[in-house]
Amino acid sequence: MASSMISSATIATVNRSSPAQASMVAPFNGLKSASAFPVTRKANDDITSLASNGGRVQCMKVWPPLGKKKFETLSYLPNLTQEQLAKEVGYLLRSNWIPCLEFELEHGFVYREYHRSPGYYDGRYWTMWKLPMFGCTEASQVLAELEECKKEYPNAFIRIIGFDNRRQVQCISFIAYKPPAYYA
Repeated sequence: MASSMISSATIATVNRSSPAQASMVAPFNGLKSASAFPVTRKANDDITSLASNGGRVQCMKVWPPLGKKKFETLSYLPNLTQEQLAKEVGYLLRSNWIPCLEFELEHGFVYREYHRSPGYYDGRYWTMWKLPMFGCTEASQVLAELEECKKEYPNAFIRIIGFDNRRQVQCISFIAYKPPAYYA
C-alpha cells in the first residue's frame, strides 16, 4: 500500500511542466505512410545482382555437420597455440575466476545415447582433473597442470574452465587439447 501513495507535491510538480519542456518531445502520431519515403527499385530482377559488395552473391558454408564437432567456446577456431592458451588463462585469472581442468575420455562433446527426452544429453559432465586451482595467480601454473593431464590421459579431450566464486557460476570454458585420434 505504501508504494502506491504519492505526495500531492509530487503530483503538482509533474503537472507544472514548462512550455520548453512540453515542446521537447513530440507526441506519437502513429507510423508514417510509406508513400512519404522515396522509392528506389531496380529494374533487374536477378537476385545475384543485389549484393552491395560489388560482386556476385556467394553462398558460404558455415559449418560442415559431418566429421566436425563443435565443442565449446573458441571451437570454431584452429587449435590454440601455447601463447594463445596463456593469454586466455591470463584473462581468466585477471577476471578473478578460479581455473580448473576437466577431461573426457570417450566423446568430448554432448550426445544422446541413453535417453531421448527433450533437454537430456549425455556427455555434459566431464571428470575434474584434481581440484580447482584456488589461489592460482600465474597462467604458467595452469599450463603446467594441462601438460600433466596430457601425459596422464593422452587420448582425452581436456578443457579449461573458470568459476566465479562470488556468483557461483562457470564463466568460461574452452577446449585446450584434443587427442591425436580425433584428427585421424
